[in-house]
Amino acid sequence: MTRTLLVTGAAGFIGSNFCHDWLARHPGDRLIGYDALTYAGNRANLAALAGHTGFSFVHADIRDTARVSSLLREEGVDTIVHFAAESHVDRSITGPDAFIETNVVGTHSLLKAAREVWLAGSGKAHRFHHVSTDEVYGSLEPDAPAFTETLAYAPNSPYSASKAGSDYLVRAYHHTYGLEVSTSNCSNNYGPFHFPEKLIPLCITRLLAGEPLPIYGDGLNIRDWLYVTDHCRGIELVIEGGRPGESYNIGGNNEWANIDIVNLLCDLADEAFAADATLAARFPAAPPARGQASRSLITFVKDRAGHDRRYAIDARKIMGELGYLPAESFETGIRKTFAWYLANEGWWRAIQDGSYLQAQ
Repeated sequence: MTRTLLVTGAAGFIGSNFCHDWLARHPGDRLIGYDALTYAGNRANLAALAGHTGFSFVHADIRDTARVSSLLREEGVDTIVHFAAESHVDRSITGPDAFIETNVVGTHSLLKAAREVWLAGSGKAHRFHHVSTDEVYGSLEPDAPAFTETLAYAPNSPYSASKAGSDYLVRAYHHTYGLEVSTSNCSNNYGPFHFPEKLIPLCITRLLAGEPLPIYGDGLNIRDWLYVTDHCRGIELVIEGGRPGESYNIGGNNEWANIDIVNLLCDLADEAFAADATLAARFPAAPPARGQASRSLITFVKDRAGHDRRYAIDARKIMGELGYLPAESFETGIRKTFAWYLANEGWWRAIQDGSYLQAQ
């Protein structure tokens, strides 16, 4: 079966990885990348797809319902994969309005367009897949069982509250209007194209620059980590075999405290510099370039407001129903990620100096 997909947030971290992965695995499909190119969207993430005959890109806002409706009709889209979101918790604390506009109003705009075209219009077979987060479930105690799909939502930040609102809208459009939807709630992703404001790429780039590695509070906040390609494969399984109206948790069965992740990144840096003498010339400010341990950069800072203590995903539903299993362990995935940032210095340097925005 061939599909025509509209992928929102296609120039972002997870969306761009999904585009690459989907077209590699489904070369006969057509994929339309759709992105407003806000600060976290980067055309460079999709550069390798520029010559792909099955890929096209639309620079537009998901709140433009008329534009989305036109695309669904004109391109014969049968599948929407909705990644577009404001997702940085710190930004949601200082500026929550953008999160409501994109995550709630934007999702509703897409749902309205899908209903208009697919239900009131063509009546064609379709799927609206909504990508959400484990943060909607709130915070777990250290010995509490992991989040399941039946757990009541308890969002603690403007970001997670806005994502919870969007999840409820997707559910409502299925139960009220009959729109064929599915939702996935994922744990923390990491991997190529991860925007450098997030923990893992932030620490990698600051370490290479010899800058302090800021750790909130005591560093013992725990997250379940999922390599981004494993997330993309989970979404693929839900689109192809997930039951309409259902939610599926996608996780890595891989809980790590923040301080342990940063320590591991520091050790990987020390190991890499010891094995490759050219790294010291490329990154002379990094501690191992000067014979020092990277862990010397770790700095504890005041905890952020509403910082959830622990997230953990119970992924037994998607494993049992759809045969999902992550391919990467954290140890293999984090090594791939560290190597990618070393090999793609130009990509993250352009974000740091802002030049990527001029290239949009």
